[in-house]
Amino acid sequence: MAEERTQAEAKKADGTGDGKEKRRKLLRVEPVETAHQLVLKDRTLSYKARAGVIPLTDEFGETEAEVYFTAYELDGVEDRSTRPLTFAFNGGPGSSSVWLHMGALGPKRVVMEKEGWMPAPPYHYEDNAYTWLDQSDLVFVDPVGTGFSRAAKEELDKKFWSVDGDIESVGEFIRLYLTRYRRWNSPLFLAGESYGTTRAAGLAGHLVDRGITFTGIALISTALDISALRFMPAHDLPFQLFVPTYCATAWYHDRLPHDLQQRQLSDLMAEVERWAEGELTLALMKGDRLDDSERRAVGEKLARYTGLDLAYVLGTNLRVLIHRFCKELLRAERRSVGRLDSRFKGIEALAVTEYPEFDPAALSTAPPYTSAFNHYVRSELGVDTDLNYEVLSMDVNQKWEWEKGAMPATGEKLRGALAKNPHTKVLVAQGYYDLATPHLATKYMLSHMNVDAELRRNIEIKHYEAGHMFYLDLSCLAAFKEDVDRFIRAAV
Repeated sequence: MAEERTQAEAKKADGTGDGKEKRRKLLRVEPVETAHQLVLKDRTLSYKARAGVIPLTDEFGETEAEVYFTAYELDGVEDRSTRPLTFAFNGGPGSSSVWLHMGALGPKRVVMEKEGWMPAPPYHYEDNAYTWLDQSDLVFVDPVGTGFSRAAKEELDKKFWSVDGDIESVGEFIRLYLTRYRRWNSPLFLAGESYGTTRAAGLAGHLVDRGITFTGIALISTALDISALRFMPAHDLPFQLFVPTYCATAWYHDRLPHDLQQRQLSDLMAEVERWAEGELTLALMKGDRLDDSERRAVGEKLARYTGLDLAYVLGTNLRVLIHRFCKELLRAERRSVGRLDSRFKGIEALAVTEYPEFDPAALSTAPPYTSAFNHYVRSELGVDTDLNYEVLSMDVNQKWEWEKGAMPATGEKLRGALAKNPHTKVLVAQGYYDLATPHLATKYMLSHMNVDAELRRNIEIKHYEAGHMFYLDLSCLAAFKEDVDRFIRAAV
C-alpha cells in the first residue's frame, strides 16, 4: 500500500495523474460592474453592465468549468420582478454569443455596411438603436469551450460538449444566475440562434421540470431537427426543403426566367414551397422507379426554380447538394454564393471545382466581430485578461458528441414545455437567403412537433429578406426589432 501511495503521489506531482498541473488557465474573474448610457431617438437609457464568470462545480464544490457571461440591467427599475430578463446565446456547436450580443440584441453593435457586407478595417462598434434593452434586461451566455468559458480540465470537455451535457450546463448556469442576482420572479425569455435554437428548445423542456418556465422563446434561424438540414445518403428531405431558398438566391442574383424575376419574393416562395412539398417530394420518393419522362418534367421545373441548367439538374438526379449549388449558380462569373447568407458573393480561384473555396458570408463577419468584441470587453466592460476569446471554436464543433451518432431533435422537448406551460409564446425568425437553416425546413420542423391545436397559436413565424444572421442587414434589423417589441409586450 505504501508503494501504491507513492506512485499515486508521483503521478500527481508530474502531471500524469489528476494533479492541478493539468488544470487549464481559467478566467477566474469576479463579475465586473460598469455604468453606461445609451442615447436613443426618444430617450436615454442608463444601464449597468456585468461581465465575468459563474463557476460550475461538482458535488464536492470543485470547479469543473467556468461560464462567461455579459449582462445588462436597466437602471431605475424599482421592482425587478416586473422586468423581463432574456438569456441569449448562439449555436455552432462551438459559437460564442458575440453575434447576437453585438449584432442585434445588445447596447452596442458592430458597424457593417448597411446590407451586412464587410467594411474596410479597422473595425468599429456603435450604439445600437435596435437593442432589446429598452424591453428586457439581457444575459449573453458563452457555453463551455466558447468565449472565455472553459472546462477546468481537458478530460472534462466531454461532459459539456454533447447535446445533453450542453443543455444541463447552460440550464445550471441559468439557475445560478437567477439565484445570485435575485431574478427568480422576473418574466423569463430565451433567445437562441441556429444550434442555439436546438439548445433553447431543449432548455425549455429541461428547466420546466425544475420549476423554471419561460414567458417567451425567440428562435432565430431555427434548427430543431438537425436531420432535416443534413445531406446524407438515402435521405431526400433536405433536397426538398432547400429548394425554395435556392430559388430565393437565384432571384436575388437575377438568375431566374424573366416572369419569375418579376414576382414578389414572398409570393414566389409560396409557389415554390407548394411545388417542393408536392410534385418534387413525390418524384424523389419514387427513386429509381421514376421514368424518364417524369424525371425530365420535374427537372425542367427544378431548373426553372433554381436558375441552374437543365443538364446540370438532371445530372444531379434531381438532388442538388447545397455546396454544389453555392458553386454552380454563379460559376460563369467565377463567383460562389454564401451558405450563411446567399446574398454574399465569394471570389473563386477556379471555375472548375465542385465546391466553393470558403463561405463568403461567414468570413465577412468573423474579423469585424472578433476585433470589435475584444476591444469592447477590455476597454469598456473592464475584463482584464490575455485569455483568448473563442469567437467560434472548431475544437468544440469537431469533438461534439451527438446522441448515439444520431442528429438531435429537440422539438419534442419544446412541445412538452408548451404543454406544461401553455402561457409560453414562441417567436420564430427566419431569413429567406439562409442556406444553413432554410425557411421551409423551419416550417417542416414546427409542423412535426405534434403541438396541440390549442397551442399552435402560441407560435408565430416572421421572415426577413436576408440570411442566417438576417440582422446584419439594417432594414431587417429594424423590422426584427419591431416584431420583438410587440412579441415581448404581448407575452408579458
